[in-house]
Amino acid sequence: MGNKRRGTIAAVIGTIAVVVLGWLLLRNIGSDAGRSLTTLSPKGERSQLIQNLIIPVFIVAGLVFIAVEVGIIWLIARFRRNASDVDGVDEPEQVHGNTPLEIGWTVVPAVILAVLAVFNVQTIVALDKVSDDAIQVTVVGQQWWWEYRYDLDADGKADIITATEATIPTGRDVKFSIQSNDVIHSFWIPALNGKKDAVPGHTHSLVLEASKPGIFQGQCTEFCGLSHGVMRMQVKALSPADYDLWVKAMLTPAAQPVTEDEIAGQEIYVGQCARCHQVNGIVPTSKAPFEYTSKPYSNYGKLVNSSLSSKNAPNLSKFMMRDYFIGGLFPLYLGKIEPKVKPYEGKAIPNTNKLKEWLRNPSEVKAMNADNNQGMPNLGLSEQQIDQLTAYLLTLK
Repeated sequence: MGNKRRGTIAAVIGTIAVVVLGWLLLRNIGSDAGRSLTTLSPKGERSQLIQNLIIPVFIVAGLVFIAVEVGIIWLIARFRRNASDVDGVDEPEQVHGNTPLEIGWTVVPAVILAVLAVFNVQTIVALDKVSDDAIQVTVVGQQWWWEYRYDLDADGKADIITATEATIPTGRDVKFSIQSNDVIHSFWIPALNGKKDAVPGHTHSLVLEASKPGIFQGQCTEFCGLSHGVMRMQVKALSPADYDLWVKAMLTPAAQPVTEDEIAGQEIYVGQCARCHQVNGIVPTSKAPFEYTSKPYSNYGKLVNSSLSSKNAPNLSKFMMRDYFIGGLFPLYLGKIEPKVKPYEGKAIPNTNKLKEWLRNPSEVKAMNADNNQGMPNLGLSEQQIDQLTAYLLTLK
């Protein structure tokens, strides 16, 4: 068998292998099983628009790739040097340039890109459209967690403030106004839309809409410091009726602690955690270095004198209404998490071991720099205090 023939057979086998592997990749990459951050499994109208654009672009790019690779393989097989070749004998004519060919490989890609540009622009315009009844949510990127402020009556004031996990109704636009409190972050829920940067001093808009109930994972995609890799976020989509129940529950102050441990835990919260965190509607039961406020949905207290505090911290109101905590890093409940209004109902078991581990030494759970106002400081709590504070946090539902 000649060298050219062997080379041709090898080229054909290589091409078939590339096509088969590419087909297997495309066939499986769209599945979201075990791939919570896949961009090819749309769960909303806008993510479907992106998917509808990606498919033809991938097809065109794949055809161009195959054409180029086949041309390269043919050239290699057709003009490869054999052992019997002699310099200067039967060599192809040496020419400089080929005008028709050069015009062709300039015009054809330009036409392809021009056609794709039309669909790109149409998709971008469609992604920016927002319905008149869209819910307004301000998203604030922090080191290293996300805060969500709901303006339910469009008066410019936050009616609900929560963290880590945003809750939205299905079938309705939610306009996220994305900001940053420190450095550049990037907000990304791939199942519902593309990504949008959170830039200090600027507000960028992103519209999300979920077609069905579910919990959709996200990840900060702009390097923002120590815990960038574990700065996660979740969007929980509920049915419209369940979403209304969630709003009602979030606007209702948490019940006051009853047991001795719960009351003692609130004392610890007032003396330590309220330096940075907020709980709406709390009724103070202890004396602490705070100036108390009477408004149920204002900040619990303004610190008078303390040397131990972080720059900013999540609002802990209705803490146990969430599914994740510590910047979306860990589930707040053990077992399978489902999109429920109140996840603590039923057989859900709070993840108290991880919560206590966090209170015991936060920097061992998540890399932080609390001495530089980045992350939660170690409060030096005793085991008894940790148990009591945990008991109090479990009442915030």
